[in-house]
This record gives sequence, structure tokens and C-alpha cells, in this order.
Amino acid sequence: MTAPVQTLRLADAREAADLAAFLGRLIHYDRAAAVRLQAGGGALAVFGRPPSFEVLAIRTARLAEPAEGLELDVTVSAGELLESVAGAELAVPAAVTGPPWTGVLPPRGGWRELPGLPGVPEMRGAVAAAVAEFRARDEALPQERRTRTERDRIGREIWSRSVAETELPLRALHAAQSLGFLRPLPEGVRGAALLAAGSWLRLRTPFGSIAVRTRGLGGLTVSPA
Repeated sequence: MTAPVQTLRLADAREAADLAAFLGRLIHYDRAAAVRLQAGGGALAVFGRPPSFEVLAIRTARLAEPAEGLELDVTVSAGELLESVAGAELAVPAAVTGPPWTGVLPPRGGWRELPGLPGVPEMRGAVAAAVAEFRARDEALPQERRTRTERDRIGREIWSRSVAETELPLRALHAAQSLGFLRPLPEGVRGAALLAAGSWLRLRTPFGSIAVRTRGLGGLTVSPA
């Protein structure tokens, strides 16, 4: 593994374990996954893009203490970052040349909450129903139409549907479920919320966020990876 550029201490080992689980899920979908890290103000944000879902996944972790003057913004290998997690510490690997998505992130501020998002149990149920529908429609295909193109068409049709009365595509729920963001909530913990800023929608849960662009290029935050 390449030499780290610095070491970060998270608030506790649980924060590090949750971050490691997130990285492991990203690597499950793409062994060569890259993540963009941004740290400052006492928190670390990790951005990833699992293939197929066409979304950005965001996992935050609290730092042990606000590091005065800390402004980290770097793209690294998800695998190397996962290997560096030890206890409550992680060593930031050397930077890599990131894929195009790492240069276009959701805005940091200006988010407003939108109504209409179902509860977590209902969202989990919607994902399960969509998966079952895909399997049933796939199995019903005649042999001559059982191709990757036809399966992709069915998947796009299902996962592009809107969630309830919102503009959030169903694929955002699928990604959130696959990455462990739609887990049952502890008693007293606020549930999921749907936020909007410019052309972005963000499904926020206590375990992580999923961000999607809904239209055009307005409201984008573009910065060097």
C-alpha cells in the first residue's frame, strides 16, 4: 500500500467500524472503487459512487476533536482506505486520479427539506416489491428475449419510477438499502428526510445519504478532485 499522507482519529471505534462497513460495501460493487474525502469542522465526509445505481453515496464520521486548520480534500483508493482503518484511526492513503464524478459533488449548503417521503419501513417495502417485480418480469421473458439489453430495459423502467409523491427515483432507495442506509432506526432517532438543493435531491438517514441529480447542470459544485 502506498504511504499515507496523514492520519485521522475518529470520535470512537464505532464510527470507524461504520465507515469500514460502508467502504466494504462499495468495494463489493467495484473492487477498484475510489472515494473522495473531505474533512473539516470536526467531521469527515466520504463520497462514493456504486456502479449501476447512478447515485452518489455519502457517509460522514465525527472526528475525535475539531482539528484547527484541518482542510482535507483528496480522492483515494477505497480499498487502501479500508485497509488503513485500525481502531478509531485511519491513515489517509496517497491521492489517486479519480473518475469524473469526483469532480462534481452536491453543494455543501442551501438544502431544504421536502415533504412526501415515506417512512423507512415503507421504503424498504418498496425496494423489496421492485426487486420481486424485476425477478418476475425477467423470468417471464421468452428465451429469445432474455438478453442483457432487455433486462437493462426492465431495470431502468422499474428503478426510474418516483418514490410516492416525490421526484426521488426508486434507484436511490435501492442504493440506500444495498449500502445499509435503510436499517431499522433506534428508538428516539429521527428517521429519513428528503432534501433538495439546486438540481440535487438527497435522501438523508442516520446511517448515510444518497444524492442524485434530477435535471440539467444547475446548482452543481465543481472542484478539483
